Amino acid sequence: MSTTWHYRALTADGQLQRGQAEGPDEAHVVADLRRNGLTPVRVMPQSDRGRLAGLQVSFSLRRTGLRRAQVTDITRELALMLGAGLDLDRALRFLIETLPETGRAGLRARGVLVELRDAMRNGGSFASALSTRADSFTPLYINLVKAGEAGGALGEALDRLATLMERERKLTTAIQSALIYPAILVVASIGSVVLLLTGVLPQFVPLFAEAGAQLPFLTRCVIAAGDFLTRWGLVLLLGCVAAIFVLRALLAQPAFRLRFDQTLLRLPVVGALSRNIMAARLTRTLGTLLQNGVSLLSALKISEDVIGNRAGAQAVAEAALVAREGGGLSRPLESAGLFPPRAIHLMRLGEETAQLGPLCLRAAELHEDAVRVGLQRMVALLVPAITVVMGAVVAGIVSALLLAMLGLNDLAH
Repeated sequence: MSTTWHYRALTADGQLQRGQAEGPDEAHVVADLRRNGLTPVRVMPQSDRGRLAGLQVSFSLRRTGLRRAQVTDITRELALMLGAGLDLDRALRFLIETLPETGRAGLRARGVLVELRDAMRNGGSFASALSTRADSFTPLYINLVKAGEAGGALGEALDRLATLMERERKLTTAIQSALIYPAILVVASIGSVVLLLTGVLPQFVPLFAEAGAQLPFLTRCVIAAGDFLTRWGLVLLLGCVAAIFVLRALLAQPAFRLRFDQTLLRLPVVGALSRNIMAARLTRTLGTLLQNGVSLLSALKISEDVIGNRAGAQAVAEAALVAREGGGLSRPLESAGLFPPRAIHLMRLGEETAQLGPLCLRAAELHEDAVRVGLQRMVALLVPAITVVMGAVVAGIVSALLLAMLGLNDLAH
């Protein structure tokens, strides 16, 4: 029985192609794609594309591929061994033997490497073997390996690829680390306010009721807020969780995601930071691909998927159309108005001097430094702001209680 399959595959010139194919199983579809000159990246049955109310939603309870950090470490080790003179088969065998035999992550990594080694022993190239595990290796990874194999410099390609992934991991870690403290501060502050309103405040309400006095307006507002949280707090929490899932589903829709990303880039502080992150990812990826011999158009196509912002990816896609006709890359990107001027200037200089790859990498270093500085400044602004706002809220609650207590003392006298 024939089934409809959705696939993503790489063409001979490195372009990412999406489409549908008919076949009884995944193996037949993959074979048909390869006969047509395509390198499959992902093949998925139509039944697996879950939809809810027109919104595409996917959930994965069990990881089948390697984590990004595992791929980075494996790539670095392969680059080191190939640079030391080992052939690829011996390097893979050494990695398989040295990986731990216990633990889910270690067993999964061993299984993936064994599959890659077996695929190569059956006559396939390393790039084609990687394409069978699209859950672990991205089109960027596969294209860099393909370019390295074609140029007889696989070790150098893997070294550049490992550097790219390590830089990306460093940038991501810097962003996550910078946001940890403000996030903890917000959670602790909200917890303190909820505890005051639902735990401390109810202890005083019976006392105020027995006195029968007219409470100050601020005190009445605080008591009403405490009653609301006590009655509807759980519903409010569930509503927030549901809103997060709905937002994630909406962000999976291209049109909504485009508007969301455009708005994000226009925000005062976050927008500037997002532009630098976007420029760092674009220039780092583009420079690495060009340094490894990938054509500009193929590099731009791959770079669209790593920018992380749909508005920026759309600008790169439009720039690729202009570049295809010989119009250059820097001018259309400058016309989009989404990337920092420094990145555009270095790209233009690279085009004029035929050094686009090296200058893109230089631009990436500058913008990665700008991201780190921007994160430090944002945290320096966020932490005092959160402290002041939450301190004011707590002070307001305490003031409401003190005003009511002072009113009761006046009545007693």
